[in-house]
Amino acid sequence: MPPHPQVFSALWWHQLLLPDLSWTEKLLRPIMIYVALMAIFRVASKRELAQATMFDFLIILLISNVVQNAIIGNDNSVLGAIAGAITLVVLAGTLNRLTARSKGARKALEGSPVLLVRDGKIDDATMQAQSVSRNDLLSAIRKQGIIRLCDVGYAILELDGQISVIKDSDAEGAADCLPENIAGAGSVETNDPLAQGQ
Repeated sequence: MPPHPQVFSALWWHQLLLPDLSWTEKLLRPIMIYVALMAIFRVASKRELAQATMFDFLIILLISNVVQNAIIGNDNSVLGAIAGAITLVVLAGTLNRLTARSKGARKALEGSPVLLVRDGKIDDATMQAQSVSRNDLLSAIRKQGIIRLCDVGYAILELDGQISVIKDSDAEGAADCLPENIAGAGSVETNDPLAQGQ
């Protein structure tokens, strides 16, 4: 005898909406994968993250496919997917607020800007450690309209992998926009918590 329509309908809605996994596991899986990927990208070179090529986009697509099953497990439910998405959004928002308020957390999670050139002198050891080629550095300098290395006050590898260049003539006076680890402790005089957290 076929099942009663109401029973079949209730079972169908249950399978559609509710996850097969426990809610605890459903929330822990995306958190664990998020933290693991954040650690992987944290170790990666800043410059490599900034210079995204076709191969890098392929890697991103493959990574998303590889970690998909680890995130969702044996579950295709609607509420399970919503719970996973909300977990990732809340986690990202929490980390953003944490790094905005705490210099220590920002340094641990995102790293610090790195000085590549100061007063026209290139730090070759730092360039090599950060996987920045001389051609990339000189290209960033030329984009600022500078054609002589001696005219560069600072060249800084930022957290997003971009290279910011400050002319020597612009480097005079209080350096209140430079990262504290570059300008020197006590030289950053600002009440802006974001600027202080650089």
